Amino acid sequence: MKKEHIKMYEDLKNLLVMNASSSFAKEVLAEKVAKTSLEMNHLYQDMGFKSRIEMGKFMMENFTSLAKHKPKEKLWKKYLYESINAVAPACENCSDQESCFQCILSEISA
Repeated sequence: MKKEHIKMYEDLKNLLVMNASSSFAKEVLAEKVAKTSLEMNHLYQDMGFKSRIEMGKFMMENFTSLAKHKPKEKLWKKYLYESINAVAPACENCSDQESCFQCILSEISA
């Protein structure tokens, strides 16, 4: 793990732990989500979900307070990293930092 990614991982894990809905979410899932968020695909893909809807249900069940505050139009990875004032490694080279719709548009047109 790159040095700059370690701090993002730790900050994101702490955010998830503070917002965990159960001890399992706090002790197991927070680390898994934080570590997986460093990967290069959409978070729902890297977590093994078939869709963003499944990801949303997972987050609502395990990190309810975060899920309730996430804007509907914002992608999970972008939302989580903005919550810790960072840009996800997968998003560093994205040309659409402001609205982050490029990924959604490319999926729709595919």
